[in-house]
Amino acid sequence: MLIDGFPAGSFQANCYVVAPAAGEECVIVDPGQDAVRGLEDKLREHRLKPVAVLVTHGHLDHMWSVAPVCGARNIPAYIHPDDRELLSDPAKGISLTAEVFGGLEFTEPDDVRELSDGAVLDIAGLELIVDHAPGHTRGSVTFRLDAEQVMFSGDLLFSGSIGRSDLPGGDYATIIRSLGRVCLSLPDTTTVLPGHGPHTTIGRERATNPYLAEAAPFAGPTRGL
Repeated sequence: MLIDGFPAGSFQANCYVVAPAAGEECVIVDPGQDAVRGLEDKLREHRLKPVAVLVTHGHLDHMWSVAPVCGARNIPAYIHPDDRELLSDPAKGISLTAEVFGGLEFTEPDDVRELSDGAVLDIAGLELIVDHAPGHTRGSVTFRLDAEQVMFSGDLLFSGSIGRSDLPGGDYATIIRSLGRVCLSLPDTTTVLPGHGPHTTIGRERATNPYLAEAAPFAGPTRGL
């Protein structure tokens, strides 16, 4: 398994490339602001061919470069339907008007495919499980590689913290329930690759993250390996 990433743009949102191995097809997770050059470097370094873009949620720091990346490679973007409108109008997700983008216009890629809770994506030789995890946005999702015990958490869970819930579509009680259902059901050995900051594990967060302690009553049945 090959997973590599880098923090993109002024928002320092983590963008990842994921593939079974170097020299094979890959998926791209969350190409944010100014991610194109960094992605090209990673794709060249590992000799990867991207076949899809996966978006954990519609905030612009995670989807800024989705359209240009998909357009340049003629590949689809996957996003939850509750966040799809943010691909073309990201201002709706941050309580700001479009003028803050200095005239920059956002558009959907030509091929957008909608995600659903529990969906299994068989892409690029990978099996990725989608978990709808609202609370940061209405359409936030995580992506799991159960065989490798890896979760791409987007802005649901960070090392020592969680995503904010005070932006449009966010809700604190909802994100706490999502943390319990999506995160606390996973083995402690699961590696968490978040949307911002360093990687962590479910075990570390279960032991030290106060938000996961608050989410404990909502924990679902154990999933994964």
